Amino acid sequence: MSEENATYRVLQVSSVVFDLDDPSPTLHLHEAEEPYRALSIPVALADAQALQAALANRTGRRPSTHELFAQVLAASRVDVVAARIESAEGGLFRASLDLMTPAGRVVVDARTSDAVTLALRQAVVAPILCREDVLAALNP
Repeated sequence: MSEENATYRVLQVSSVVFDLDDPSPTLHLHEAEEPYRALSIPVALADAQALQAALANRTGRRPSTHELFAQVLAASRVDVVAARIESAEGGLFRASLDLMTPAGRVVVDARTSDAVTLALRQAVVAPILCREDVLAALNP
């Protein structure tokens, strides 16, 4: 499916979970509308902590990397339009950040955890989108 013909679905963060029996924390997402399919994405411990802090709208005494980057984007008048989950192959998820800059739209590659964390760190939370074909492949 080409990029211009891709269909995306809106996702919401369900939870960020660290299970002592699992080596990686997991980011759980679900569709905002029916059929409510889900994605579970393994993330590093530091990324899980950043995601949880963003979900709780918690800031540190000193800005974290994601807080700093969100502040730099805002100061530069760059809006995060969306975090997009573009593909999943062999357990590796690929994402992008869709940005609107004063010079126009820019799409940059990003780790999924970073894209979601930055979407959550916006003054108005940016949508988290997932390609329909990724959801369909992972939810047969």
